[in-house]
Amino acid sequence: MKQSKRILFFGNERLATGVTTNLPILKALVSNGYNIAAIVVPGKSSATNPSRQSRPLEVVQFAKDNNITLIELGDSQSAVSQLADFKSELAVLGAFGKLVPEIIINLFPKGIINIHPSLLPRHRGPIPIEATILGGESETGVSLMRLTKAMDAGPLYDQVTISLSGHESKQALTDSLGILGAKRLTAMLPDIISGTITPVPQASTFVSYDQRLKSSDGQLDFLKPAIKLEREIRAFLGWPRSRTAINKLPVVITGTHVIKNQHPPYPPGHFYINGRLLAVATTKDTLIIDRLIPTGSKEMSGSDFLAGHTI
Repeated sequence: MKQSKRILFFGNERLATGVTTNLPILKALVSNGYNIAAIVVPGKSSATNPSRQSRPLEVVQFAKDNNITLIELGDSQSAVSQLADFKSELAVLGAFGKLVPEIIINLFPKGIINIHPSLLPRHRGPIPIEATILGGESETGVSLMRLTKAMDAGPLYDQVTISLSGHESKQALTDSLGILGAKRLTAMLPDIISGTITPVPQASTFVSYDQRLKSSDGQLDFLKPAIKLEREIRAFLGWPRSRTAINKLPVVITGTHVIKNQHPPYPPGHFYINGRLLAVATTKDTLIIDRLIPTGSKEMSGSDFLAGHTI
């Protein structure tokens, strides 16, 4: 397949915190004949010691395997000449994690195209997937946006909407949106490059911004309703992870479901046996613990935990 003009890729494709990626965007670009001249990641040593991640970034190995230059964007002034040398008219961005300086954006005559995993202008900011799960939303999607200096505020080339079941884990939703974004990007890129389509401004209504997660967000608060806790546990898988203690044993909760309209005679935060299930009382409804990781053990079912521990 004849290769198109060279492009640069910004980001690591980890569209949410604490997830892994199979790099659907980069792989789709390569399989569609695009020449990835360089992969750009933010910050000094972010490739080998990324924030909140103990695992090496998947894009690092991809760059090595495909003989692609890897650039760590530290001092933007010193990076300008290096990036300009590629003479790339366009770049693609997938989960860069930081604002790209305007001086870098301006290097690309046809812009930097961002694959953002939300229906912009909703969920601008660093945690669109987590925020969608936390909000209990019935739909989400992918937006193809031309990058501007303002966070996630650039004009849109395309949006695709998908329906949600309300049971998606963060990793599963990340995977789905990554694949969807890769398909839409490769379908739209020829027209973007040729200039036959023009991005349109985002709506000025329903704008929302989400803040970065903190480690402390993972501490479970059983004064919240069970449904909110269930969403947190799905949204915080991988990082910051939903943490509590059962009979003074620290545990990470990884899977739950809610029993509605059940009001046990226990205070919020009290763990008990519900039939043969591990349960915890909340301010509204009952939360059943399906999966958890006790300190020093592997992930196990709530039933297996009950078989070996006293609550």
